[in-house]
Amino acid sequence: MPPENPTRIAAIDVARTLAIMGMVVFHLTFDLELFGHIPRGTTLTGYWAIHARAVAGSFLFLAGLGLWLAHGQGIRWASFARRLTIIAGAALVVTIATRIAIPGAYVRFGILHAIAASSLLGLAFLRVPALITLAVALVVLLAPAYFRDAAFNHPALIWLGLATERPVSVDYEPLLPWFAPFLAGLACGRIGSRFGLWQRLTTALPRAPGWLTWPGRHSLAIYLIHQPVLFGLFNAVAWLSSRP
Repeated sequence: MPPENPTRIAAIDVARTLAIMGMVVFHLTFDLELFGHIPRGTTLTGYWAIHARAVAGSFLFLAGLGLWLAHGQGIRWASFARRLTIIAGAALVVTIATRIAIPGAYVRFGILHAIAASSLLGLAFLRVPALITLAVALVVLLAPAYFRDAAFNHPALIWLGLATERPVSVDYEPLLPWFAPFLAGLACGRIGSRFGLWQRLTTALPRAPGWLTWPGRHSLAIYLIHQPVLFGLFNAVAWLSSRP
């Protein structure tokens, strides 16, 4: 059954808002650690490590869901190409900016790279039954645990996620296993369409407060801007505190 293809679903915008706010909170904590206000390693273990994975997974899940809602009835190539170009371009900007700012741990394949690559690969699953897509998602999720090999440690292959050594990077979401939540979102989009979920959501929650939906509608811009703003604020605080 084809999806209803609603132009806007407030509930999904709210979900994106929660995801981007979760990312801002994590990066705020990361910056507190970077500037020495909390202990080193805080964001690498425990709750914050789980928080980071949950936020990244939610972004990829929502990207997969969005691909289905936008193109489940048929791929609108102009729209798809425009969105892919924007995301891939933003990913390149992140790579260049972090290469300059933190050359020892710059982003070579982060969340935006994963979304761009997953969006391209996800086209192959738009006509695949949901259960098969979910089965492939499970294989993708488990693959790094069974197929890691030193041959994949080459820098040109780190995007796969099968290396035995994790590259030093402040943001690293390789295709394996991060294509899994994208596929799960795509499959859930298809299942939701089969049972009329998206139409019911559009009717039951036609609108939501702007402060809940606006960040979700501009999540890419917020993602790109928030870290430079936070860095600027922390540097300003450090400069002011160092003055006699």
